[in-house]
Amino acid sequence: MKFTVYVKLLMSIFMALGTGMLWAQNQTVSGKVTGAGEEIALPGTTISLKGTTTGTTTDANGMYRINVPTSGGTLVFSSVGYQSQEVAINGQSVIDVKLVADERQLNEVVVVGYGTVKKSDLTGSLAQVKAKEINAFPATNVLQALSGRAPGVQVTQNNGSPGGGVSVRIRGTNSIQGSNEPLYVIDGFPISGSNPTVLNNSDIESIEILKDASATAIYGSRGANGVVLITTKRGKTGRTTVDYDGSYSIQSLRKKLELMNAREYATFYNEQATNDNVTPYFTQAQINALGEGYDWQDLIFQRAPINNHNLTVSGGSEKTQFSVSGSVFKQEGIVIGSGYDRYSLRANINNDISKKFSLSYGATLTRVNTDRRNSSGGNRGGSMISAALSAYPTLTPYNEDGSYRVLATAYPWGSNVLVNPINFINEQTDRVVSNKVLANAAVTFRPIPEIAIRISGGVENNDDRNDAYTTRNFVNSQGSASIGTTQFTSLLNENTITYTKTIADKHNISALGGFTYQDFVTTTLNASGNGYISDASETYDVGAAITPGVPNSAFSKATLLSYLGRVNYSYKGKYLATASFRADGSSRYSEGSKWGYFPSGALAWRVSEEPFMKSISFLTDLKLRVGYGATGSQAINPYATLNQLGSGKTVFDDALYTTYAPGTRLPGNLKWETTEQTDFGIDAGFWSNRIRVTADYYIKNTRDLLNTVQLPSSLGFTSTIQNVGSIQNKGFELAVDANLVNKAFRWDVSGNIAFNRNRVVKLYGGKDVLGSAINITVVNDVINILREGQPLGVFYGYVEKGYDDKGKITYQDLNGDGSININDKTIIGNPNPDFIYGFNSTMAFKGLELTFFIQGSQGNDIFNLSSVNQTLDYGFGLNMPREVYLDHWTPTNTNAKYPVISRTTQTQISNRFVEDGSYVRLRNIQLGYTLPLQQWGVNWIRNAQIYVSGQNLLTLTKYSWWDPEINSYGGSNSITQGIDHYSYPTAKSITFGIRAGF
Repeated sequence: MKFTVYVKLLMSIFMALGTGMLWAQNQTVSGKVTGAGEEIALPGTTISLKGTTTGTTTDANGMYRINVPTSGGTLVFSSVGYQSQEVAINGQSVIDVKLVADERQLNEVVVVGYGTVKKSDLTGSLAQVKAKEINAFPATNVLQALSGRAPGVQVTQNNGSPGGGVSVRIRGTNSIQGSNEPLYVIDGFPISGSNPTVLNNSDIESIEILKDASATAIYGSRGANGVVLITTKRGKTGRTTVDYDGSYSIQSLRKKLELMNAREYATFYNEQATNDNVTPYFTQAQINALGEGYDWQDLIFQRAPINNHNLTVSGGSEKTQFSVSGSVFKQEGIVIGSGYDRYSLRANINNDISKKFSLSYGATLTRVNTDRRNSSGGNRGGSMISAALSAYPTLTPYNEDGSYRVLATAYPWGSNVLVNPINFINEQTDRVVSNKVLANAAVTFRPIPEIAIRISGGVENNDDRNDAYTTRNFVNSQGSASIGTTQFTSLLNENTITYTKTIADKHNISALGGFTYQDFVTTTLNASGNGYISDASETYDVGAAITPGVPNSAFSKATLLSYLGRVNYSYKGKYLATASFRADGSSRYSEGSKWGYFPSGALAWRVSEEPFMKSISFLTDLKLRVGYGATGSQAINPYATLNQLGSGKTVFDDALYTTYAPGTRLPGNLKWETTEQTDFGIDAGFWSNRIRVTADYYIKNTRDLLNTVQLPSSLGFTSTIQNVGSIQNKGFELAVDANLVNKAFRWDVSGNIAFNRNRVVKLYGGKDVLGSAINITVVNDVINILREGQPLGVFYGYVEKGYDDKGKITYQDLNGDGSININDKTIIGNPNPDFIYGFNSTMAFKGLELTFFIQGSQGNDIFNLSSVNQTLDYGFGLNMPREVYLDHWTPTNTNAKYPVISRTTQTQISNRFVEDGSYVRLRNIQLGYTLPLQQWGVNWIRNAQIYVSGQNLLTLTKYSWWDPEINSYGGSNSITQGIDHYSYPTAKSITFGIRAGF
């Protein structure tokens, strides 16, 4: 069947080419294309015969010649910076055309907080990503589509698992304790959390990223990390249309790690035995018989498919427009047993009830099923990824009788926690089922054309259930089950009034005022049990456990009341001003500090509209911008400022009693974290906007940082939260879009680059703030640190000096006290990149289109925590990279990369494990062909494109492990960054797809 499809496709292409050759024998039409009012020739203008792939372009003098059928048709004239024009042939042999200048790019409307504005009237820093870029390749999370698309927006996939978390940083990191993720607003609804997984990518019309404070201050206490505005597709007036987008992808592991084979492994550990004066583990005869052995990576990794299907029906009349869509996204992971399925249904309806009243409604229903595998962290083979790399290549997964081989006891010198990876795949389940609802409705009343009163209400509801079960067949398991449920509900009410007025065709005024209320309620319930007589019921009968766990539940509620206002003013479209103000009152903060106030202002000057600039013919548009604003961060939990009591149990005599006691954290009198930002920007267009440039320089200062502070034990409390310090981010961003060629062959490119410098300015008492200690047995230490004058989250450890005469690692005595201790630790690396960038190219010729997208990061370091166990933990028989076998210390190889192979070899958190994480990645490459349907006489299909694409096919990096785009302890955490700890690898994939409209 597949062969038949390919034959039909090839025949279609040949038919298109053949038909074009026949047309070439028919009538010739020629002429000249000029700009209306300018009377200048327009070279590079595209002339096409409507409904076909026949076309040509004008020469340097604006002249053209095209062959058309004698039956006639319509010519379409298109040139960058001018409005397209259609002319019926009607037997004419000479057709001259004057094209009208197109101001649509400047007049294009973009979404801002609580409204829209023309691009030409923007005073703040905003980046836009459109639907075509968002849907360039299949992704479980829309945020993956932002990577490299917008300057100043750093997107990092925490791991490569299906549905895995994504970290987004806009212009750096601002907070220590609070989240550093931006605020996500979907169709006007500010959602909770850091990943808008409720959405299917194909439902999105555009994404606007508000970056500077003059743009984000309208969101007040939630705008410090930037704001991402997501607009879903809505219906348009006209006939009903049906659009289908479907694809099938095959994923695979980007690269395998080169590990020791069986013979090398046996030789390696015999050397360790010799160095440690014990009897070698293998005889030479056994070594000779081993051969290559077994690569345990082959046990857990697979080629895995992705199925993605989206169907949208939209249309409407003058009064009512609608859009309804359904989608199915099914992804199997490259780790066997992992997967992510998403089913969603969306509906948007707009209705003009009368000339004064209109109604809008939007709702998204989503069901997400995620199958997870224990694939992160661990040591000495205690987690699946760790086990796959550490397992003995001399053995296979199964015994001769078909039972699982027990690796923990296979060799007496081996790790006693090493688990056969097949246990994780076959004998563990960890499923999260999530039902998500996002609904929003609004009524708008226009008493007069200049005034719009809008009242809206919405709800966000997430019901999550996590079922995890380990069977009795898992090594050393009697069966264990756990269930966790979380219900989150947020109610939103917004009430705004907007006034717009144009006075004397010179003064444009737009004013917005209103108030909003939003609450956030979370409830949780957990249950568990250990020891089951059967695996039949799994988590559906937790009460059957021999040892039931103690159930636990929790509740929290927070509310936010806000008043907001904004005024936009424009004089002759040349002088622009914006001022906004928001007051937020939050239940999270202390009495007397519950309200925060967040003003902003911005000015812009469209220099290109001045008379003295009109003589510069190549300059189409030039705008200078400056803005300042203050935004906040709700960086504490709902009850952090209250003296909370915790329940417990105690025994008096023979009875068990419930107790309540204060916690160990002293409530503090807290106020908002505040981020003040100044932005200077330039927007420019050249040669009828064929080249467009945007540049920004910004300075962000965050003060009153919230963080946990340790207290003397004599107080009865161990810690408290205080406003302790400040952080600064400053940087430069540049984005360029260009239409390089606009003839029969069209070539458009876009690129961006962003530099950000982060610095900790002040901390409580000048004392360092340490990241979380990470215990992997061989080392138990912190890796990241906050220190005044340093970038946030830098790596902290020892500096290696070399080897002693026995091949053991030695460290530098930095303080000169004659011993190596904690006082010799120093800054050894920086996870923050010097710059991030993206480049996109689209080339089209007739129906063919080739697109490739490159994205990268430069100058960031990665702490390869995986390699601590995997390259230096020699006392437990772990398999290791082949490089350790080839380049370790011996009396004849004293300049080796790795130390002597011995149980007595010790290690510390040091610069040895800090690697260059820079990379450049071919994120996506796509070849598509638009079928010439009208030429074939197919009228019931509006358009159709078939395509093949590849994702992550090429990655250039010096990083030694699976993938440089990794952040095992990432997410909203701001300190422990840039660590790779046995993370689920990122896949590469090939996609085949079709896009069709009916």
